Amino acid sequence: MLDDHQVLTTDQIHALFFLARRTCQIRLGELYRLGLLDRFRFARDGGGSQPWHWTLGYNGHRFQAAAHNRPEPTARTSRQQMQRLSANPNLTHLLTATEFGVRLWAYARSHPAAELSRWWPETKTAARFSPVTPDGHGLWSEDGTTVGYWLEADTGSEPLGKLAAKLDKYAALARKGGPRYPVLFWLPTEDREEHLHAYLRGRRPEGVAVATATYSSDPADAGWLPVGDTQRVRLAGLPSDHGRVVAANSNYDENGVFLT
Repeated sequence: MLDDHQVLTTDQIHALFFLARRTCQIRLGELYRLGLLDRFRFARDGGGSQPWHWTLGYNGHRFQAAAHNRPEPTARTSRQQMQRLSANPNLTHLLTATEFGVRLWAYARSHPAAELSRWWPETKTAARFSPVTPDGHGLWSEDGTTVGYWLEADTGSEPLGKLAAKLDKYAALARKGGPRYPVLFWLPTEDREEHLHAYLRGRRPEGVAVATATYSSDPADAGWLPVGDTQRVRLAGLPSDHGRVVAANSNYDENGVFLT
């Protein structure tokens, strides 16, 4: 998971894999002492510290390199990668995008009829589904229905025009026969959501489904408001089309999803 998503907080790892927080903390400490994980954290305004942010450690990088036939890293490059993450000005955005998948995964843990069968970060998604560069991509199943999605995790720092311009790439992918998955704008506030809906009226590219929700709602629940509608729906209730083959070198993956 850390190899894919780079950094997870203690809270996120607790939600993903553990029931008891203390058990989670003990296990993370053991993995840290073994060099499989590394960590950093920041001071809080007013005193105290934020939760630990966990990354792969040197031995963790070595293990993943061996598992995926990649060049073995050095201790120096491993440490530098952790330091770059801790200094990354987009760290909040990265963790916000990851939090979306964490919540879906945690929901599926307590709901046997639900499953997050695919959860990809931006880099892996962009490499597979050019020209789109979403903050994340997944396949979500609930009660026998499977929906693909493109995630656009918004922190409120970009103008609405820049958010809307991202939809053109999804339209281009759909024209090539690629997936027509809903584009999910996950937004920090209701005001931001209302303004984005107003901005997208008449500006949404044809063939691109767009829905919005705020951080306060669980991504699996009926918090998604499709652009142009007035009724919120569950994630599994959004329209989803896996696409079609349009070229001789195109193919589908093991889930029947268009690749390139």
